[in-house]
Amino acid sequence: MNRNASVAKLYEDALRYEEGTIISSTGALVTSSGKKTGRSPKDKRIVDESSTSEDIWWGPVNTKLSEHAFLINHERAVDYLNTRERLYVFDGYAGWDPKYRIKIRVVCARAYHCLFMRNMLIRPTDEELEDYGEPDFTILNAGAFPANRYTTGMTSTTSVAINFKRREMVILGTEYAGEMKKGVFTIMHYLMPKAGVLSLHSSANQGEGKDDVTLFFGLSGTGKTTLSADPRRHLIGDDEHCWSDKGVFNIEGGCYAKCIDLSEEKEPEIFGAIRFGSVLENVVLDEDTRQVDYKDNSLTENTRCAYPIEYIPNALIPCMAGHPKNIIMLTCDAFGVLPPVSRLTPAQAMYHFISGFTAKMAGTEDGVTEPEATFSACFGQPFLVLHPTQYATMLASKINEHNADVWLINTGWTGGAYGKTGQRISLKYSRAIIDAIHSGELKKAEYQTYPVFGLEIPKAVAGIPGDVLNPAEAWKGAEAKKEFEGTVRRLAELFSENFAKYADQASEDVIAAGPKV
Repeated sequence: MNRNASVAKLYEDALRYEEGTIISSTGALVTSSGKKTGRSPKDKRIVDESSTSEDIWWGPVNTKLSEHAFLINHERAVDYLNTRERLYVFDGYAGWDPKYRIKIRVVCARAYHCLFMRNMLIRPTDEELEDYGEPDFTILNAGAFPANRYTTGMTSTTSVAINFKRREMVILGTEYAGEMKKGVFTIMHYLMPKAGVLSLHSSANQGEGKDDVTLFFGLSGTGKTTLSADPRRHLIGDDEHCWSDKGVFNIEGGCYAKCIDLSEEKEPEIFGAIRFGSVLENVVLDEDTRQVDYKDNSLTENTRCAYPIEYIPNALIPCMAGHPKNIIMLTCDAFGVLPPVSRLTPAQAMYHFISGFTAKMAGTEDGVTEPEATFSACFGQPFLVLHPTQYATMLASKINEHNADVWLINTGWTGGAYGKTGQRISLKYSRAIIDAIHSGELKKAEYQTYPVFGLEIPKAVAGIPGDVLNPAEAWKGAEAKKEFEGTVRRLAELFSENFAKYADQASEDVIAAGPKV
């Protein structure tokens, strides 16, 4: 039994006992998560029991599992772990604010899983470990052992199940480490709102002052990690936060960055964080030099690295700050019709937060031949436990209380749709927009109303051509203008169709804040 083992010890065991584990040229531990190289959302279950059942947003995200079926999986996991020659236990925290943090204990059979969670949870000091006591939640990771497909409620040999009454999470049939990270996030998405704290799928950074805080919401591919990593600002965290009565705090003790196409030139902070102590998953490297080829996606598009947050040079430690001054909702619109930046009213902020829009590009998946709208409530639907309007109502209350400015930023296409006449909005322009938000320039700008969506867009931003700011001007030529109007209407209709799922629990002003078709 290896309790709270050192990084060096975990390296040694992973290299000795886990096939295919090696060290990269920069000192990171390179390993494989096996057949599963991503999360299995269809195999995630929450136990249906009397103390929490009425609170949970049951449906496609949160599927019910009986208490009896959970106990079968629990016993299966315990039996498997008891047959192992070596077990690893890590005791950590979720949440940097001592008032709200919870104690998480991870029990697993792989050194790689233990090192991963050692990076992703907040690492206690020696003194805190002495007084740690019993955990608030325990994760039993028996991922190398399958679930029994004949157990009631199982749809495959993979099972990720959370029991709020027993304060336990049991993993079977998947060795993808991200299930543990996102399991903790799901737990916090239930416990924090119950404590009056808003849990958020966002990155966050801070300027020179404690209250110069910006939250960045955004789904995969929108630039959330890249745009929040600003050398002139302190990183609070890259993925999971809470907003309490005192301000913002990070849930995690580390970062879990996507590595596909990673380069030192574009993302120097992340590139430099991949060193001794970091865990690289499912990457391909040169057998002789041990240098990673970050462009190689032959194992998976979802190559990842987990590293402690202090590996980022300008990280704010402890990861706690004041109340947000700016909230940025990022979207990657492959239709090419949303403006690069819009200022949102509180009602529009709730509408777009509940919608959580981005778009898949043609060619990214088999059968996707034109842009495809993707909506993920609260920019993190797979991890929500309560109804999306509950998180949105809490967010609106916080925005009003602290007078935060809310912005919708499109990092996607302009001048046409993806794969046609459109071009990706330059990262240089997106950074300039965010700089203008932080300097206060955008707050003082003159605005005009963008039709159909009713968004307020600035007439000018320093360093950005006028036709970039207004998509109607970016689509050139009579034919393109005609296609533009039809594309705007089509996207507006998709927004309205999606929001209809939440309209029964949304207020009239929020429903009215959507596009007018």
